[in-house]
Amino acid sequence: MKKNYFTREVKVGIMATAAIIVLYFGMNFLKGINIFSSANYYYARYENIDGLVPSSPVYIKGFKVGQVEQVKYDFSKKETFVIKISVSKDIKLPKGTQVLLYDEGLMGGKAIQLVFEPIIVSQVMHNSGDTIESKVGIGLMAKLSGDLMPKIESISGQADSLLRSVRLLVENKDLTKSLSSIERTTADLAVTSSQLKKMMNNDMPKILGDVNVVTSDFRQVSGNLKKIDFAATVASINHTISNLNLITDKINNGEGTLGQLITNKELYINLSNTAASSDKLLIDLQKNPKRYVHFSLFGNKTK
Repeated sequence: MKKNYFTREVKVGIMATAAIIVLYFGMNFLKGINIFSSANYYYARYENIDGLVPSSPVYIKGFKVGQVEQVKYDFSKKETFVIKISVSKDIKLPKGTQVLLYDEGLMGGKAIQLVFEPIIVSQVMHNSGDTIESKVGIGLMAKLSGDLMPKIESISGQADSLLRSVRLLVENKDLTKSLSSIERTTADLAVTSSQLKKMMNNDMPKILGDVNVVTSDFRQVSGNLKKIDFAATVASINHTISNLNLITDKINNGEGTLGQLITNKELYINLSNTAASSDKLLIDLQKNPKRYVHFSLFGNKTK
């Protein structure tokens, strides 16, 4: 009879081992640890780590190259904390590199930045296990406070001055008078609007009716003008002008009585002499009527 090696207990043990392995790999994966890649380890000392924890990222110029593996502390020393960081094995750190502790974001998370100058070929490199010079960067909130606080104070002073100006403006009596004047003007506008509305409702229909009457009269006059024979009228005027021109020519040529009177000088002089003699005769008749009229009641004769 063949012996069964995979008993229930063995199967449970295998499953428990597999679960532990999966849990281990899963936890490391969640922490960002790649257990299959080799790394170099370095140390740094700090007096205050401001909340730095294992698995915090390690960057070079913003590129993640490792993480914080361990944080140890000894409160009997000034540099209380010793941190252990892992860096990909293909990255070499030259002498003079600084381990900079800084704020990763606004939420206050901490990270490590490895800062060094461009590597020269002949430069000496750190070995795995070396303790590297540490440095604490200015916090993001502290930097913002340093940059913004003067501006905020300036804005605060300006806001305070603005509020005082607004208060003085509100408490000014002239503003009250202006508001009262605006209120009266608004009331007057309301009355004017009401009167205008009444006029539009009552007077405008009459005005429009009168305009329609005038328009119809103009239309009638326009129709009458269309009926006038302007061509015949113009022809009649031209004929009259031609006759006047003909009469004028005859007068200028001495034809007819009027032409003779205008052009014949002797006739003009004779008429003038005749008019003068007639005038003298009338004057003498008025002065000496007895020379021309003889009248006697008894037949007496008088020269």
